[in-house]
Amino acid sequence: MKQLRIPGPTPCPPEVLQAMSRQMINHRGEEFRNILADVTAKTKQVFQTKNELLILTSAGTGGLEAAVVNHLSPGDKVLGVSIGLFGDRFANIAKIYGADVTLLKFEMGKAADPDMVKKALDADPKIRAVLVTHNETSTGITNDLAALAKVIKSYDKLLMVDAVSSMSSVNVPVDAWKLDVAVSASQKGWMVPPGLAFISMSEAAVKAQAVSKMPKFYFDLAKARKSAELRETPWTPAISVFFGMQVALDMLLKEGLQNVYARHIALAKTTREGMKSLGLDLLADEKYASNTVTAVRANHGIDYKKLSKIMREEFDITIAGGQGELEGKIFRIGHMGWAFEPEIKECIAALKLALPKAGYVK
Repeated sequence: MKQLRIPGPTPCPPEVLQAMSRQMINHRGEEFRNILADVTAKTKQVFQTKNELLILTSAGTGGLEAAVVNHLSPGDKVLGVSIGLFGDRFANIAKIYGADVTLLKFEMGKAADPDMVKKALDADPKIRAVLVTHNETSTGITNDLAALAKVIKSYDKLLMVDAVSSMSSVNVPVDAWKLDVAVSASQKGWMVPPGLAFISMSEAAVKAQAVSKMPKFYFDLAKARKSAELRETPWTPAISVFFGMQVALDMLLKEGLQNVYARHIALAKTTREGMKSLGLDLLADEKYASNTVTAVRANHGIDYKKLSKIMREEFDITIAGGQGELEGKIFRIGHMGWAFEPEIKECIAALKLALPKAGYVK
């Protein structure tokens, strides 16, 4: 495949793939202990945190489940702030495990309003925790997390953040913004295949773990923390993904985090301007448009399934469709991780040729 332009999993550098082809090693041996320590320390640099950080062998959703079951108890009142499918998912995980969830939903293509979050917290002082998705890939929107965090922490609530598709591509200073729990995953901007989830925990989060009564086994962070003291994981880790992660982290840090963020800003601008130059409409309010994925309305007669097929078969480029209630109504172009300007311009040029064949009429 020439281009994988979906919002995850994302393309991987050859150096990462090469590293992952190594033979297995003893996950209880000194070599892996050193790799785990190195990857953990460098991941904390990207999280911009001095908090504890654990690495789980899991997809991002497993990291979100770990966040919920280790910090909450059945019956706890929780505010779920949702601007799309993944915000709904985070809230649903808490609900399934018995939390009393109030879902504060915002219009598709809009960001969460801090004033509305404040009103929700005022309306129910017993809310214990707030769940927020930073970057919503289903709609191509990035919440103003700094503003939301300022409101939420002024009420001294536990703030749990899905940063799966933002961390490492977008600036997310965990300590500066006082994020109690932040979750990300390897298959997004980290430039590594699926398999690892990262979760940082503030002192308040660690205290919450001590009284959490939700059931857990594989995702028991107390076990993970105890193993981490020995530079081990409680269960068999995805060793190959760790090999790749070590290389990817060195690449990110060598490029420089500020340069990585600037590259994603430029990629997003090129993508959005390219879509508008083709006469297409963006779903997102551009003030809050994501720098990792762009959502485009499939209107003007566009048949998304046909467009996707043409892009894949004629141009060897894979794009993503809409999810949930947006299925068939939008398509999405991922530009996170190992992505660069020439590829985005090539994708735009291919779309220009493909759109008329898919029914597009200006």
